[in-house]
Amino acid sequence: MSKKSRKKTSKTPSVSSTAKKKAPKARASTQTGSAKTQPASARKSSKTGAKAASHKAASKRLKSSEKASSATTSASSAKSTLAEGQKAPAFRLPRDGGNVVTLSDFAGQKLVLFFYPRADTPGCTREAIDFTRLKGDFSAAGTAVVGISADPLKTQEKFRDKHGLGIPLISDEQHQMLQAYGAWGEKSMYGRSFLGILRTTVLIGADGKIARVWRNVRVEGHADEVLEAARSL
Repeated sequence: MSKKSRKKTSKTPSVSSTAKKKAPKARASTQTGSAKTQPASARKSSKTGAKAASHKAASKRLKSSEKASSATTSASSAKSTLAEGQKAPAFRLPRDGGNVVTLSDFAGQKLVLFFYPRADTPGCTREAIDFTRLKGDFSAAGTAVVGISADPLKTQEKFRDKHGLGIPLISDEQHQMLQAYGAWGEKSMYGRSFLGILRTTVLIGADGKIARVWRNVRVEGHADEVLEAARSL
């Protein structure tokens, strides 16, 4: 072999040597690509989780809204179905003193049911005192008077004792009677809507039928107005 040939041969790198030199770059490239891929995957997973949580929260709010809407509809339905001339809905509930009151206890006589939002609040106190003041006049007109709210019995009894009330006070904590007589429904205060007791009075005739219904009662002079209505039956 000539000197020229030997020089050319020694300058030509082998294939295995070239591969070895390029191999580290390939591994580095693979590692870099993996590093870029992982954060993107993590970000995608995070976004998916956030969307799922948001969907779950929205679903929960929707169910809550549907439940409130259903309760409002039920209360409105009860309010619209109670009308003058229909038979008074039966009830059986505890009263102050621990006894039980039923509609049949007043069979053959007229009955006034006044529904008030909360014991010992200004308007409710004034109303209960007025009905107590006229108790003798109602009795002379053959009419019994009963007050109803959702307050517990102990609260009703404190209310009675504090103001010397002389009329039975019924406790309807489950709102069954309140709904049946249309005294439970949507109210609003300070721009907020909620379900509660609507100040309502119902006069039942001796025949057991609804004779008169007062809704959204204004306390001033109300008891006297109800007395006149009872006398006219």
